[in-house]
Amino acid sequence: MLRSVQLKLNPSMLEQHASGVDEYDLHRRICAGDMMAFEAFYKLYYPRLFRFISRVTHQPDAVEELIQETLLVVWEKPDRFNFESKMSTWVFGIAYHKALKWMSRDARNSRDVDVDDLVEMVSDSAVDLAQRYEYEDWLSCALAILPADQRAVMELTFYHGLPYHEIAKILDCPENTIKTRMFHARKKLQVFAQTQES
Repeated sequence: MLRSVQLKLNPSMLEQHASGVDEYDLHRRICAGDMMAFEAFYKLYYPRLFRFISRVTHQPDAVEELIQETLLVVWEKPDRFNFESKMSTWVFGIAYHKALKWMSRDARNSRDVDVDDLVEMVSDSAVDLAQRYEYEDWLSCALAILPADQRAVMELTFYHGLPYHEIAKILDCPENTIKTRMFHARKKLQVFAQTQES
């Protein structure tokens, strides 16, 4: 069994997000058992999965374990990728289902936040660093009020820039369900923002 494969890598290596890497070539090599290709794939996806899983679960102690479990599926069962979607859709789908299973198993209440205006402010280069940190902190608190399925939609939309049809594939539900979750999430966040102002 391949569970003995060491998935921990040097943190400084993880920061080197390999742009221009051919994910499909890495996948082909992983299918052939190439550990170096898997390490490159791991480095490519670790930061993205870290952020996504952190936002969905809001449980820092679960993030590493869920990243490991997600990428272990990529290593042990690469043939499950059917080329009907983007590679990232497949990987985020695995991560999302692992996160839901973890939250269900441990009966944890997940908390997270998100708001359109804050996302724009956080990414606005004109906003000074202290204000940006304040916005990010508020945004994290706001996302905490949303259920995991709504948080996932917000995270994938605003932080990963995915369209609704891709998010629907990741979360394994109809596109209209994604739109409904986004609608309800926005409403909850508006109420949250109003209560914070008063």
